[in-house]
Amino acid sequence: MNEGADIGLAEAQPGGRLSDLAYTRILENLFDRRLPAGAFVSQNDLVKLLGIPVAPLRDALRTLEVEGILTIHPRSGIQFVKPGLELTKSTYQFRTIIERAAVRAFAEQGDEDLIGELGDRHRAVSRHIEASGLTAGTMEELEVLESLLHNSIIAILRNALIETSYRRMHTYLRLVRLDRKLTAPLAQRSIREHLEIIEACEARDPDRAEAALVAHFNAALQRHLGMFV
Repeated sequence: MNEGADIGLAEAQPGGRLSDLAYTRILENLFDRRLPAGAFVSQNDLVKLLGIPVAPLRDALRTLEVEGILTIHPRSGIQFVKPGLELTKSTYQFRTIIERAAVRAFAEQGDEDLIGELGDRHRAVSRHIEASGLTAGTMEELEVLESLLHNSIIAILRNALIETSYRRMHTYLRLVRLDRKLTAPLAQRSIREHLEIIEACEARDPDRAEAALVAHFNAALQRHLGMFV
């Protein structure tokens, strides 16, 4: 990569580091399938693919290895994790443990307007799917609502350590969901599960909210485990 391109990368990240950009680009390539899950690649391959110099790339790779996204094999290459049964089960176990406490707090203290907006947007996208099926727009909205609901639940705890761990878990979740085949019936089922949580929070019923969340995660886990059968 030439010097001019390196300067451009630095300018694209004002106040940031190239290692942070490398970290982001590696994950983007995994999520976009330009780097297939389970891929075994060389460091030079990644330099060419990502347009990142070697030194910051190495820093990013070491961080991702600590996070369990890849394994660095000295003098051999880099192997990315391939989601399987154990990672899927561990991811949902983690989500359940963390969010059970959080959703109780969200049901009791969550912003009323935010909860109402979540309900309205879920019902709107459900009606759109019923009328027009799954479109690119509805799938994008489903992803936004997934993040908005669960991140709002976690944020109510106001705990930076939990939020950091949850962001790391969300990387695993996105990898686990790469091979998911979403259909209109599955999307509607997930929306209904979300609405059970939201409506319990609207009613300020923490017991019902916790039960709805656990049921949602159990159902989602079973849907994912079906991919490995």
